[in-house]
Amino acid sequence: MAAEVPDAPPAARPGGAPTPRHSLLEDLQAVVTAAGFVSLGLAFFAKAGLVSGGTAGLALLLAKVTPLRFGQLFALLNLPFFWLAWKQMGWRFTLKTSAAIALVSLATDWLHLVLDLRAIDPLYAAVLGGFLIGMGLLILFRHQASLGGLNVLALWLQRQKRVRAGLFQAGVDSLVVLASLFVVSPKVIALSVVGALALNVVLAVNHRPDRYLGT
Repeated sequence: MAAEVPDAPPAARPGGAPTPRHSLLEDLQAVVTAAGFVSLGLAFFAKAGLVSGGTAGLALLLAKVTPLRFGQLFALLNLPFFWLAWKQMGWRFTLKTSAAIALVSLATDWLHLVLDLRAIDPLYAAVLGGFLIGMGLLILFRHQASLGGLNVLALWLQRQKRVRAGLFQAGVDSLVVLASLFVVSPKVIALSVVGALALNVVLAVNHRPDRYLGT
């Protein structure tokens, strides 16, 4: 997934009033809702055999060639980045992000218990799956959380090494897609690109920190 980790929110509204902070209950429902959207979108991708970028894409790819499930791989791949998240974004961000990662991992692996997804059109899976994942990320971003992983590394490189996060993320996503060529067809790669575009359209249109000041 090519979306970046949200940077720190603005400290105050344009008129000088303090920025409102989400309550614990609001953050909890946001993380649960976002995990539901993302896990369903990833289930669409997995059923259609699609791949994605970032940590989730790497987990989807490895799930095709290892005996481990997506959720197990997604959680394991995120472990090395928790320290960076804590140092760069603070404990609130890290705790909410950790909860989101855990819920997405569990929900994706056990979704078959509540949803019998026997067949899905690949193009529909790419578009709607991308929209669902994008909406889940949007909810997390607006509650100062994310799905961690390589997004956190991208942010750290931007802050500490002056490497643009977007360029780093695009490079990593490209490598994941290139690696996918060894296990999926060019048609699947093309549909996966459609899914990535759908995901990023949702964020590009709706992720506007100047319009939404919740923390």
